[in-house]
Amino acid sequence: MSSEHPMVARFRAEHLRLGGTGEIVILPDSVHTAALAAAALGCEPGAIANSLVFDAGGSPVLVLTSGAHRVDTAKVAATIGVQRLKRASPDFVREHTGQVIGGVSPIGHPAPLPTYLDPWLEQHPVVWAAAGHPAAVFSTTYDELARLTGATVVAVE
Repeated sequence: MSSEHPMVARFRAEHLRLGGTGEIVILPDSVHTAALAAAALGCEPGAIANSLVFDAGGSPVLVLTSGAHRVDTAKVAATIGVQRLKRASPDFVREHTGQVIGGVSPIGHPAPLPTYLDPWLEQHPVVWAAAGHPAAVFSTTYDELARLTGATVVAVE
C-alpha cells in the first residue's frame, strides 16, 4: 500500500522473503519503549523483543532482548568476544540499520548484523518486535525470531 512508511514496506518485504508468519501491526502512536509497546498490545513487557544496537569498536552488534531486561554490556561483550559494547548513537543506528531508535527491526538492514538473542524471550508464546518504524510492530515466536535473524542465543543479564 502506497501510504505505508518506506521502512515498514522494506521490513514487510524482508519478512515475506524470509518466510515470516506473524502479523504486522501499525499502532496509532509511536511506542519507543517496551513498556509503551506492551501497553499498546496488551501484553507483558517481557514479551517485547527490544532490538538494541551497540557499537563494538566501530562495528554494529544487535542484541534482541526481552523488554523486562537490561543488557549487561560487559557480560555480553565478554561472551561474544569483543572488547567493549557501548550504546550506539542515533546516527550509528541509522547508518547500520536504515531505521531510527525505537523502530529498529530484527531484520531488513542494509547489511546483516551480528545478532544475539535473549533466551528469556522463549518464555512467551508470542513475541512482539519493531517492524522498521516506532509505530510498527510484528508478532512472532522465539523460534521464528531465531530463524529469521540467525541469532546466537546469549544471556544478557
